[in-house]
This record gives sequence, C-alpha cells and structure tokens, in this order.
Amino acid sequence: MTIKAIINAVKGEKWCQLLTVLMRLTVGGVFIFSGFTKGIDPWGTFYKVNDYLTALGLDQWDGTALFIAVALAALEFMLGVAIAVGAYRRSSLWIALLLMLVMTPLTLWLAVTGAVPDCGCFGDAWHLSNWATFGKNVLLLLGIIYLMMFNLSLRGVYGPAVQWMVMAASFALIMAIAYYGYFTQPLIDYRPYPIGTRLISDSVEDNGDEGESEDDFIFIYAKDGEEHEFSIDSLPNEDEGWEYVTRYHARRPHGKVIVQNGQGDNSIAIMDENGNDVTIDVLADSRRALLLLFPDLTQVGVVNSFALNELNDAALVAEADVIGLTPATPAQVEQWKDRSMASYPIYYMDDSELKMVARGNPAVVYLEDGAIKWKRTLSSLDDVEQPIELSEMGKDYDADSILASLTSVYIVVLLVILAINRTHLLVRYFMIKRRNKAKNKQPKTDN
Repeated sequence: MTIKAIINAVKGEKWCQLLTVLMRLTVGGVFIFSGFTKGIDPWGTFYKVNDYLTALGLDQWDGTALFIAVALAALEFMLGVAIAVGAYRRSSLWIALLLMLVMTPLTLWLAVTGAVPDCGCFGDAWHLSNWATFGKNVLLLLGIIYLMMFNLSLRGVYGPAVQWMVMAASFALIMAIAYYGYFTQPLIDYRPYPIGTRLISDSVEDNGDEGESEDDFIFIYAKDGEEHEFSIDSLPNEDEGWEYVTRYHARRPHGKVIVQNGQGDNSIAIMDENGNDVTIDVLADSRRALLLLFPDLTQVGVVNSFALNELNDAALVAEADVIGLTPATPAQVEQWKDRSMASYPIYYMDDSELKMVARGNPAVVYLEDGAIKWKRTLSSLDDVEQPIELSEMGKDYDADSILASLTSVYIVVLLVILAINRTHLLVRYFMIKRRNKAKNKQPKTDN
C-alpha cells in the first residue's frame, strides 16, 4: 500500500482523529507559548536577536533586531492559535514547516558551536540547553509532518469565513502585550529580579564588613592567566609567579551581593570607575533609592536628560538617593555627564545583569530598604511634580490586572466569533430535531 492509501485508510478512525486533535493542541501550544514569552518581553527578545546577528556575522542588521523580535513573536503566537483551533489547516502548517526548516538547522549549529549559550526560544520563562532545544525542534517538526498528513481530515473549531477574525484578534492581543512590555515593563516578570526582590541580604546589610577578620576572606590569585581561590592559611608564594588579584568575604561571591527573591541565589555587583566593588556601600547605605539603569548610554538621547534631572531633583527633596548604573566606559560616562549635566553618581554594572533587573534604556527602579518596590521605563513615567511620593510614583502600572483584562477580552472575542459562526449549525440542528419529532408523532395508517 502507498502512503496515501494508508492515510486514507486510517484518517477516519477515531484513534486517528483523537491523535490529530492532541497533535494540534501540542504543536499549537508550543508555538503559542513560544510566541507569548517572546512577545511579553520584547526587550529580551531584541537582545537575543542581536546575539544571533552578532554570532552570524550580521551586525549590519542590528537596526532590524526589534522588528524581527516583535514579528517573530507575533508569527509564532498566531501560528500556534491557527494550528490549535484548526484554522487555515493547510497554509498554517506550510508556514510552520518553513519556519522549522530554518530553526532546526540553526539550533543544531548552536548546539555544536555554542555560539549563543541560550537559544531564547521561550524567553526567560524556560531556559533550555541548546541540545534540548534542537531535540524539541525535531519533535516539533515531526508533529508538523504528521498534521500535514491528517489535519485536513478533521474540521476546525471555526469555519473558513471567520478564521481571519480569529487571527486578527490573536495579532491584536500579542501586539498589546508587546506594547506594554516594551514601553513600560513586561506584564509577567520571568527574570530573577521581580517586584519584592531584596537586592541586598539582611545579614550583609546588618553586619557590613565591620569586625571581619582575615579568616573570613577568600583570596584570588592569578597565574598563567588563570585565577584560583585560597584561604588565609594556604596563600601561594608570589615568588612562584602568583599575582594577587582581589579578595572577597566568604559570606558572598566575589564582588557580588546575594539577592533574596525566592528563586535561588542570584547576585549583582556594582563597581566604581577603578573597578572596586562598592555594592554594599551603594545599596546598604540607602534606605530609599532610585536606580537609573542605562544599558546603552550612547543611545540615551539628551532629551531624556531633562526628565532624569527633574527626577533627580524631586528624589533629593524626598530624601532619596539617586544612583546611575551602566556598563558603559568611564569615557562614555564623562561624555554623558557633560551633555546631560547629571549631578547624580554613576557606577558600573555588568551588561547582562543590568538588563535583567529592569527593561528599558533608560529604566528606573525604586528601592526601599534594599527591596524593589516598582520599576518602569523612564518614558512611561508621568511628568515629575514636586512634592512627589516616590513609593506611589510607579505603582499605577498593575501588570496582573492589565494581562487579565487583555486575556479576558481576547477569550470573549473568540467566543463571540464562535457563536456567530456556529449559530446557524445550532439552529439547523434544532430544526432537524423538531422536524423528526413531528414526524414521529404522526399516526401510522394501515395499507
């Protein structure tokens, strides 16, 4: 028997139809989740696309990274919805197949070379190794091939006349989610620093470095380009080529402060222009602080400096510290200070950690007693008016309520479309049932 004959023979079987429904939901669900996690954090997807472009030697395409990030999120989400509900049963699968024929070899290359450590296929919601990602894509590809053989044998939830409405509603939802994620903050914060995270632990804050003895420290020495850790009792001989680098307290990782957020130990490090770790000095001494985050200081326009300086003035009146953080070079920082007339101190922080704390360039994070109370992009904050209550300033953004409202409206729209689309079938069903009932009531006559 040919493959076509086998397909025709089994496609009417109940087990085959059930498997097709399960495959639709599985394949569609993966695409929905992938598109949703990309769309909810467009900044993170933007950064990841830039990583890919750099790894592929396509730096000249950096200007398109944001468009690619949002377009990919929308495409995956809409494809997932179409496959899950059986809309555009043929074309949706062909598009998904073409997408996977690009992504599967790409993830194999990543798995072999490690050019990009994390594929970012599910954003920060779920981190997979590159080999696990490749395996997932192979299975997804097999699921798509199965659906290409059997998908047409089963009707979709929506009729052809209204399928475009379902896609339009899905596009509107993912664009609204991406809008909030880009211009304010992600509606779901999958990163290690959500609201409520303490950026400095109670033990460090209470004890500081006072009363610490040499026995409490781990010493870092380098030899032949490699760094090694030593206790005070096992320090190496510098005459043998060992060079002292730094030391750190045994209570915390080198140059970092433990982050308490219920998601395991994460860490941040704030450095001064000489490379000295000043994390405890900066955070522990500030009961209230506004952190101004500049992931790319060279791309912050002078127009932002007016809002930043007004925010700085208002914070000082409210007796809160203002602290700038950036991975930029000291020369770039000095250039920014000259252009913006910034009077707040600016320290240095690792690029990846800075982007994890909050999204935006610049972004604003408000701390009370070392804990994050709110975070926003600068552009999403209202104009500063003195006097100002810093604790309430960024709280008008209720991410949970916004996401719940968007999702509720989306579900209601889909149900309304379904009701409009399938009402005639219900009417027809009841008319047939009524007609059959009337026939059964007619008296039988003997011939």
